[in-house]
Amino acid sequence: MVKKDAAVEAKRKGSPATEAEDGFNAANFFKGTKEELSKVVWPSRQQLISESAAVILMVTLSATLISLVDQLFRWVSQQVF
Repeated sequence: MVKKDAAVEAKRKGSPATEAEDGFNAANFFKGTKEELSKVVWPSRQQLISESAAVILMVTLSATLISLVDQLFRWVSQQVF
């Protein structure tokens, strides 16, 4: 009830209402998206390649470690049961 009263008061004073009260506006959405994308610091090609290689290497090492631990537990459970 307080939010509704504040919105009515804001409209009466001439201040803009919040976006949720106005609904979706595609033009404002794309304008805001363009503004936010202009703030992005895009990586250089070399930085992109090196960081991608680091991610692929870490995923590969993690998967290998998990696989080895899984095989160890499988071997231990076969010995026990």
